[in-house]
Amino acid sequence: MTAKGWWLFAAMALLWGVPYLFIKEAVDSYSPAAIVAGRTLLGALVLLPIALHRRALGPALRVWPWVLAFGAVEMAGPFFLLSHAEQTLPSGLTGLLVATVPLFAAIIGVIGGDRAVLKPLRIAGLVIGFAGVTVIVAGPGLADGDGLGALVAVGEVLLVALLYATAPFIIATKLRDVPSLGTITLSLTAVGLFYLPIGLLTQHEVPTLRSTVSLGLLGIVCTAVAFIAFFALIREVGPVRAPLFTYVNPVVAIALGILILGEQLTVGLLIGFPLVLLGCWLAATGGRLTARPVDLPSAPR
Repeated sequence: MTAKGWWLFAAMALLWGVPYLFIKEAVDSYSPAAIVAGRTLLGALVLLPIALHRRALGPALRVWPWVLAFGAVEMAGPFFLLSHAEQTLPSGLTGLLVATVPLFAAIIGVIGGDRAVLKPLRIAGLVIGFAGVTVIVAGPGLADGDGLGALVAVGEVLLVALLYATAPFIIATKLRDVPSLGTITLSLTAVGLFYLPIGLLTQHEVPTLRSTVSLGLLGIVCTAVAFIAFFALIREVGPVRAPLFTYVNPVVAIALGILILGEQLTVGLLIGFPLVLLGCWLAATGGRLTARPVDLPSAPR
């Protein structure tokens, strides 16, 4: 890759590795619904002028039911579930669990008839990846106040991973010819407007400055700016190499959680972390050094 490509790659590893830190800070004084409304509307405000300039909204509006379906699966559900789960789970663990997306994508591929997923190395990846998740969940120190609440939060994050793995199939089958920028901008706007009244009704305390700054950074930097950077990365290095930074995101999330929030690096995480990453890589690539081409970037995390 070019020097510009490496810089964009590093930027994306950070931009979509840091949201879990900002979510953890934001839930300290914002309700989950308020966080979803804030980050999506801020992101939409930044992307809207660009989408209008590139005339990307027209094609998205013509297939708005599918755009809304994509927004529900990729943003409305995941953003709320992540915010609710991080009221219990450490930010680093949340980022790692979201990284199981390739495992669920492989399973969905099998259900959809993709027999390439049944190759031995890819099946081994599924087994190794979910074994890593089991080690993490079963290990000590899962979250503050271990128990049913922590297990429910883990289930919420794994559901997020399933939703993230499902959304690209909507793009591939129903929105393939729609500009990505138009789909994302319209989805962010719709999700933000949907959650705005819910956020106002569920916001019962005065937000702190720290939470407000985190929410602003989450919406502007980790949503809008991240998408702009990702589009640039795709143009620079192509669709095959561009998504590979997702394997670095959990490292960033865990490191920031430990260094800034003082989260613990548990034995379960030390053992399960490399298993999850190895399993995801094998399940997604079958042991190759490059992934298969993708048609649309994943949503902001």
